[in-house]
Order: sequence, then structure tokens, then C-alpha cells
Amino acid sequence: MAPAAPSLRVRWWRWCCCLLLVAPTLSPFAAGGRLCRGELRESGERSPPPAKVAELLVAQGVTQVKLYDADPNVLRALSGTGIGIVVTLPNELLAAAAARPAFAEAWVRRNVASWLPSTQIRAIAVGNEVFASPQAGNITTSLVRAVKVSSPVALTALQSSFPPSAGAFRPDLASSVVAPMLDLLRRTGSYLMVNAYPFFAYAANAGVISLDYALFRPNAGVLDPATGLLYDNLLDAQLDAVYAAMKNLGYDDLRLVVSETGWPAENAAAYNGNLARRVLAGDGGTPARPLAELDVYLFALFNEDRKPGPTSERNYGLFYPNEERVYDVAFRLEGTTTTTTRRNQVSPVAGGGGDGGGDLAASATGAATWCLQAALDYACGEGGADCQPIQQDEVCFQPNTLEAHASFAFNSYYQKKARAVGSCDFGGAAVVVHQAPEFGKCQFPAGD
Repeated sequence: MAPAAPSLRVRWWRWCCCLLLVAPTLSPFAAGGRLCRGELRESGERSPPPAKVAELLVAQGVTQVKLYDADPNVLRALSGTGIGIVVTLPNELLAAAAARPAFAEAWVRRNVASWLPSTQIRAIAVGNEVFASPQAGNITTSLVRAVKVSSPVALTALQSSFPPSAGAFRPDLASSVVAPMLDLLRRTGSYLMVNAYPFFAYAANAGVISLDYALFRPNAGVLDPATGLLYDNLLDAQLDAVYAAMKNLGYDDLRLVVSETGWPAENAAAYNGNLARRVLAGDGGTPARPLAELDVYLFALFNEDRKPGPTSERNYGLFYPNEERVYDVAFRLEGTTTTTTRRNQVSPVAGGGGDGGGDLAASATGAATWCLQAALDYACGEGGADCQPIQQDEVCFQPNTLEAHASFAFNSYYQKKARAVGSCDFGGAAVVVHQAPEFGKCQFPAGD
């Protein structure tokens, strides 16, 4: 969804906020399901000031937000809250960033670097629904390690999306624009941001697409005849189409982040509520990528009663401008605390973690047991870590604890990947250390 045109008299700004939904046993290091949401803009809307919105976000358990610019008043309000932030280089500045690297560097210094670390900026979105590889390249030059950089794209970039396995980018974009952008994301350890709206696909094809299928309700499902995979919801099908399109270009190793999704007015409670329940239940991944790590930002935080365009555009919000809920959606299970989580409960390797220069990888103390076990299974299986030393009667079997075995496996994987960016994360269950953990006689390889 492209941002509406700004007013000539009042500057607009928006929040896309992320509430993190957590199962009861999760710790701050666990890899769970993340649901993200929200919008706020200043354009004559009856919306609260940034300080009040920051209070609302904290009260609701929000730990991640996505902004549509880098407004200093908003960043100041979020300082010290512990909320992770994605800021945006607005579309109107893309040309300057592409033409003048010095401009891009100055923008990063002013809008990102100067706010760290009290304001926890985690990523930069370069534009919104425009292909901006050159601009992204200029932005990454100064913050390639500290902050992730990506550029949100719409599903209109796809030439085909059904069946999902036939997903492909448009020929006019694939090799000239998309492939270079994906290569940049791979080289910088980043991810592709995608704005995915089942609402638009349903509205345009209501005679073909079941409403239950679009809203995560029980339905017969849709079969992909090429793969035999059965899809029970439209969002998964859209995401797997993007995965297939990236695979066709040779980039099937990149993560996706759903930088926007939502449903306006009628049926919004069903879509957002059912998506939230999926997250809370740990029902992660897609049929083609059951272990894929996926973050989802739900659009939007507030209704916008003065926004121009169709009525639906004014009614994506979870809250009215007076901070009352539009409808009830459970943001977390009762009796739980809020923490950094992800939609897929078992994906072990995240886009962050590791800096290419750390010595060792180890499990993060306090990670949820099931999270560590899932990550350990991946490392010793698909990940190809050398786990022979932690087998029974081998030198690193003792101590026979999940944390000790996971630490050894994570480090083996990390060293195998030449300590590459992102290879010591495992959904937050691992951390780079510079001194080998002490587990009896077991020696951790540290590489060259």
C-alpha cells in the first residue's frame, strides 16, 4: 500500500507498529511468533501526540514499530522505551539518495546514528513500494553491520502468483532491478520486505477466492498441483509465490519480512484476530517453507478518518484516534509477558546475529527449551553442523544438557559458515562470545 500524497501544508507521518505475541513459556531470547502492526500520521487527524502514542504502545506490549519516515519527535518519544524501530527513507528523498551518496550518508547520520543507542533503530526501509536498489546501496555503506537495510515491495512486482510454485517477478523488473536488489540484501545479511494484502486479491477476485480462505477460517484449501501442497489461507500462498520468484532468480536463501498486511473495516477483526491466533499458537512457516523465519507487520495502529480515497483506506486501524480499540484482538496469551518473537516458532537462523569477527557462538542462557531443541535439531540436521562430539560416549556428550549440546552445535554451524553475518542467531537462542564456554573437557573449535 503506497502512502497517500502528503498535504501541501502539513507534513504527514505514519507508524506501522509491531505487537509481539508470545506463548507463556517464552523468555526474551526465545524464537516465537511476531505480529506487527500500526499507523499514525499527522495531517489534521485527531490523533494523540507522539508521547501519548509511545505510552499506548508500551501499555499494549508493543516491542517493534515501523515508521514511514524518521520524524525526530517520534524518535524522541520512543527513546528509552526499549521498542525496536524501523525508520523509512521517504519516497520523495529517493532520487537525492541515489544521485548523491553524501546525501544518503548525511541522512543516516542525522536520522539513525545520532539516535543510537537510546532509540533502538533496527532497520531502514528505503522507500515504500518502489524498487530502490541504488538508493539502498548508498544507505548501506555506513550502516551495513549495525542496522539492516531493505526496500518494501508490493505483490504487483510479480508477473505470476498462482499456483504459488509458479511465482515469478515481472520480466521488466526481474534481471534489471530485482536481482541486483536481492544480491545487495544477500551481501549485507538483510531480508526482503514485502507488503502482502490478501484483502486486495480477494476484492478483485471475490467470485474465485473464498472469503474463508482469505480470513484464515476453516475451508477446503487450495492445492498447488505442481507441488501437491495444500494451502489453507491466502497469505501463505502469496508469500510462497514470492519465495518461488526469488528461487527462480537464485536467491532462495533470503528471508522475507511482511512489512505490511491488514484488512479494513468489515472482516478486519476476523483477519487480524485469526492471524494473531496463528501466531500465538506457534503455527509458523508456510507450506513450502515450514521453517521459514517470518516477521509480520500489521497495518495499522489508528483509523484515519480524514485520509482521502476509498472508505476502506480510512479504516485499517486497531484503535480510534482517542485510543479506544476498534475491535478486540488478543495481542498475547493471558498470563504471559511480551518479548521479541517471530511467527515461525522453530526457525533457527535469523538475518542478524554474528558480525563476521566473533570467535565463538553459544546458546543464549534462558532461551526456551523447545526453542533450543528445535534450533539444535536444525543445526545437527539440515544445517550440517558436526554434532558427532555431542553423541553419547563422545567427548562433548557431558554435561548432558540441552544448553551445552546446543552451544556446541551452534558454534560448529557458525564456524562452518565462516562466522558469516547471521550465522550465530538461531532465532535469538544464540549469541557471539569471545571466550569458549566451559563444558567439562569439551573443546569448542574457534576456526582460523
